[in-house]
Amino acid sequence: MTSAPSPAGCSIPQPFVPGPPAADRSQPDPEELMSRDEIEALQFERLRWTLHYAYENVDAYRELFDDHGVHPRDFQQLEDLRLFPYTDKEFLRKAYPFKSFAVDMADIRRIHASSGTTGQPTVVAYTENDLQVWGTLVARCFRNSGIKPGDKVHNAYGYGLFTGGLGAHYGAERLGCAVIPMSGGQTEKQVQMIRDFEPQAILCTPTYLLTIADGFKAMGLDPRKTSLRTAVLGAEPWTEEMRREIEQTFNIDACDIYGLSEVMGPGVAGESVATKAGSHIWEDHFRPEIIDPFTDEVLETGQHGELVFTSLTKEALPIIRYRTHDLTRLLPGNDLPGHRRMGRITGRSDDMIILRGVNLFPSQIEELALQVPTLSPHFMLEITRPNRMDQMTVTIERRDDASVEDATAGGKKLQQEIKTKIGSSCTITIAEPGTLARSSGKLRRVYDLRDGGK
Repeated sequence: MTSAPSPAGCSIPQPFVPGPPAADRSQPDPEELMSRDEIEALQFERLRWTLHYAYENVDAYRELFDDHGVHPRDFQQLEDLRLFPYTDKEFLRKAYPFKSFAVDMADIRRIHASSGTTGQPTVVAYTENDLQVWGTLVARCFRNSGIKPGDKVHNAYGYGLFTGGLGAHYGAERLGCAVIPMSGGQTEKQVQMIRDFEPQAILCTPTYLLTIADGFKAMGLDPRKTSLRTAVLGAEPWTEEMRREIEQTFNIDACDIYGLSEVMGPGVAGESVATKAGSHIWEDHFRPEIIDPFTDEVLETGQHGELVFTSLTKEALPIIRYRTHDLTRLLPGNDLPGHRRMGRITGRSDDMIILRGVNLFPSQIEELALQVPTLSPHFMLEITRPNRMDQMTVTIERRDDASVEDATAGGKKLQQEIKTKIGSSCTITIAEPGTLARSSGKLRRVYDLRDGGK
């Protein structure tokens, strides 16, 4: 196994080499059970290593630190992380394709990339050690969410450059599961495989699981009568109302999993099936912060803001103070007291809709829509600016068992709730079941046409 060298001037050894899976894979790793003090002591050592390692091995980090007048030796306590500058997608895009890597290409075992729909793709890479760590952390997430060694796992995350499919795949295998690599799309075949192979768990985005439910119903089948007992869902924000909808539709437990390609991929944090109260961040491998997205000030535990991550053990692509743009808050750990939890993602700082001076997120519309029995979870928002005045149209499908009249009444109720709870006026359009776009990946909810956008 390749081991990253200690950076010049830094005597700290490579911080983590995962061993083989425990004989009893249903049991937690020792690091999961560490106290908060033990976690922070470990974070200090690993942060010290990471800062020196990135500075010595990645020109972009050395230039960034030098420009801000800071050096890794300035890190003397955990709070000193605040001395170092933030990074973001643009930082990685400037290094496209491989200038952000800290190891030679001979030591790289896999390369992934973002879709690049809003600019140059961001490229991420993994050493053999990175892949072992990744699989270990995803396995932790799955085990805590209720998946057991020996389970059959239906993986409907997309395979390819997107990190979701392969990240979930190798994590489930490391846990000791049999993986069904279905990938996304082909909804009818998804239904067939679930019926024929009888998996105990399914992995996908929450909105795509509802699309699979529609596939069951279209074939005259009851999605509550399957072998599934657990769903681990991620790659897009979803609400507690969406969780209830999914759990009632399939008669299963649904848990969140969090990650993003630049930080690792899926498995940065995962939710416990015992509490379903936010995802524990694996703080033996990542140091999270919450900042004010407008002032960049670091906020205290419990305050809402933008999530920022620093990696502690990554070899190929160290990440330092990476701005995710995801809006949430940090909470004390419960099931695993040493590892803090993150609350639900309420939106993204770069996806916030400003409508006539009111800030809103698609998740707020979802939360209100799912409280109206005649309306489905499938909706889209269209923002226009006729006559110099912003207007929002919410197009939402009626449920199969709701009449057009009842759904129209439900739409009027939703319109009132949006005005009362969010403070925005809007128009509601009721669509027929199955007519709005579905996605097996991240679902696009918002179409902002104010400046000629599509």
